[in-house]
Amino acid sequence: MRVDFDIVVIGGGHAGAEAAWAASGIGLRTALVTLSAGTIAQMSCNPAIGGIGKGQMVREIDALGGLMGLAADATGIQFRMLNRSKGPAVWGPRCQSDRHAYAAAVQQALQARANLTIIEAEARDILTENGAVAGVKLSPSPGGQSAILNAPLRSSSLRSTSPQSAMLRCRCIIVTAGTFLNGLMHLGERTWPGGRIDEPAATGLSGSLRRCGLELRRFKTGTCPRLAAETIDYSRCTRQDGDERPAPFSFMHDSLDVQQVPCWITATNEEIHRLIRANLHRAPMYTGQITSTGPRYCPSLETKVVRFADKTSHQVFLEAEGRDTNWVYCNGIATSLPADVQESIVHGIAGLERAEILRFGYAIEYDYAPPTQLDPTLQTKAVAGLFLAGQVNGTTGYEEAAAQGLLAGMNAAACCLDRPAVVLGRDQAYIGVMIDDLVTKGVIEPYRMFTSRSEHRLALRYDNADRRLTETGRSAGLVNDERWGRFCTRRQAISRAEQLLAGMRMAGRSLAELLRRPDVTIAQLLSACPDGEELARLMADHSQAVQSAVIDARYAGYLARQAGALREMREMDGRVIPPDLDYSAVTHLRMEARERLAALRPRTLGQALRVSGLTPADMTVLAIHLATRDAPRLTKKGSDSG
Repeated sequence: MRVDFDIVVIGGGHAGAEAAWAASGIGLRTALVTLSAGTIAQMSCNPAIGGIGKGQMVREIDALGGLMGLAADATGIQFRMLNRSKGPAVWGPRCQSDRHAYAAAVQQALQARANLTIIEAEARDILTENGAVAGVKLSPSPGGQSAILNAPLRSSSLRSTSPQSAMLRCRCIIVTAGTFLNGLMHLGERTWPGGRIDEPAATGLSGSLRRCGLELRRFKTGTCPRLAAETIDYSRCTRQDGDERPAPFSFMHDSLDVQQVPCWITATNEEIHRLIRANLHRAPMYTGQITSTGPRYCPSLETKVVRFADKTSHQVFLEAEGRDTNWVYCNGIATSLPADVQESIVHGIAGLERAEILRFGYAIEYDYAPPTQLDPTLQTKAVAGLFLAGQVNGTTGYEEAAAQGLLAGMNAAACCLDRPAVVLGRDQAYIGVMIDDLVTKGVIEPYRMFTSRSEHRLALRYDNADRRLTETGRSAGLVNDERWGRFCTRRQAISRAEQLLAGMRMAGRSLAELLRRPDVTIAQLLSACPDGEELARLMADHSQAVQSAVIDARYAGYLARQAGALREMREMDGRVIPPDLDYSAVTHLRMEARERLAALRPRTLGQALRVSGLTPADMTVLAIHLATRDAPRLTKKGSDSG
């Protein structure tokens, strides 16, 4: 069978879902190839969205016209704004999601999407012609036949194709294979191939990516045991409720009316830690069974016990996986220790003495492609039209994957339509910070987003993501009229609030100036200001917009001081390096710098500045070389015009 598409997305995780949503929404004929349509957007690990740094990124996905924020708002069971003890620049919205409802919401959205076809099959081989993508060879999903779900027609049944193989001709491919690339599962001494529990690994695609000229390496991740809720003694745990007024992830929602579900906190103890130390000889992380690197910021329980030997306990968060399920996720005790050891660990924790384990924790090793093989659009340097997004680029987390998928979908569409690519700056979005980090610096461990990774975090706030990015999404063709209308209304409200805050005065100072004091609130000013009626009405009608203007006023002084450094960075990022530059001919450039620059091929002087291993002296030499190289052209142009 041969079917023609503009774009084929391989993989149905969070990256694949956003990539397919973006590409089809821009109007390209898109196919989403997944081993199982019923597991699209499944939450393999903790059923939660957002957090510090991550929550800001979900707001950015939404501002660009993505799907994750809408699905999170529709299926969240507990919402909390993290980091409230600090300034609003680093507040991070987070929600605990209904695991099954979240996946169902994303699947329903994709099935209703025009221009999108969902295909159940295994992508085994990427076809190329003259150094560019030409198509994908498929084979039946393990244990079943290839099948096509015609999403635009909302077909209720799957049409079987040839049980042997099929070929999809296309112009661009986006690989979002997650942990499925040669996935190997670990539970104690036992190992078996798999991409997720009870799901097969993708065994053919790694070889195809290597034949495309890509280098692959191995990373590791893990997950926690799941317990039966009715067997937990919550009276021995500490209750943790959500916020009284949940903050939405999507700019399409002004507020959320949610019946929230509590989480519960307990902890490990010294006896459990002694048990783990006594069984390290059976732990895959310490026997040599697992050889790859895992996420440093989300370590296994056995790693925490070894690394933080002085700690007598580690917190465990008991989080419901949904409203209509008894499954509870034990956040904080990711492990791949044998089942009998996990039983002893769980039953040694306060409140879990009689808990029934529904699923043991496990680890998984998988292939990833070092992301320095990509350009900032997430297109590979080796094959034109081949994009990579998600954990295949060495990241970890649903939010990081979704953000990459969205940008890859937008840029694959731009490639097909011969439009300018979407490259977000570090000063524009956390998504821009992440992608620049990946393609410029690479990874030595699974990459996770934190606010500390951004030098512009005062400007990259959760409340202003739409002002930073919605125009970009509109230009790309992804922001629809309804979202654009809401954005324009909100932007006008913010502008009017800023005018009022700057124009209204008390005690000889504007309200905007008074708001720079940390002990002053907008509510206090409104109650004390005699002519604040219009601002009060604006607050009542557009509270989120006014609050965003208030935060702008609070940070105005800091942002003004950063403006000079920001201009310098933009100037550096605006100085394009010719793609054919021969670094070996750059006089006085160190050999290490020549090798690094030749391998990475940075697009601008600003990106070159962020390449690991380069010194300020290297940058001076490169800048002088570029200026000297361009000087004859400028002189000749000036002579011709004179």
